Amino acid sequence: MRIKICGLTNVEEARAIASMGVDTIGFICVKDSPRYISPSSIRAIVEKLPPQVSTIGVFVNASVTEIIDIIKEAKLTGVQLHGEEDIDFCNQLREHLPDIEIIKAIRHKNSQSQQEAEKYLPFVDTLLIDTYQKGIHGGTGKTFNWQELSEFRPSRPWLVAGGISPDNVITALNTLKCDGIDLSSKVEISPGKKDLEKIKQLINSLESIKTTLPN
Repeated sequence: MRIKICGLTNVEEARAIASMGVDTIGFICVKDSPRYISPSSIRAIVEKLPPQVSTIGVFVNASVTEIIDIIKEAKLTGVQLHGEEDIDFCNQLREHLPDIEIIKAIRHKNSQSQQEAEKYLPFVDTLLIDTYQKGIHGGTGKTFNWQELSEFRPSRPWLVAGGISPDNVITALNTLKCDGIDLSSKVEISPGKKDLEKIKQLINSLESIKTTLPN
């Protein structure tokens, strides 16, 4: 079970979270986000993390050139596309960054959202299904109807996002056949400042059902 904590902004919290067993840390590369962090600051954090931790830059409708420049400067291992990036865009990014993980976020609105997600499978490494909210690309803190994706099992790994918390994570994982979870606002004290106690609670909850989770 992959655990991704997104919206990190300082090295102490990032190191603490990694030491708890979180294997993926996300950084917001969107300048108008309250969780935005500069590429140079990301790199300073990345250089202090264990090498096995995946580090992901989150982008919304950025250009291929901008993404490439930030990935190289920040020394990230992956890209999360959280806007309206189409298949051609993903393909272009793959050509320029063949060794970088590409995660495509799809905001779940209705049954057609699953079909939209499946179109990206040949062009990305991982899918992320988030909650749809008009005008907001992520960080809503709200869940969607997990039952609608209870049988969703694509040919690529997928993460569930949107309102996942220590209180509901077991329900989510008992409902969905996902490969991982993505959390941000529900484990925060304020935007960009994580609540380490809540993350510990999350890890403890996952440990309690570990034998039933995907590897």
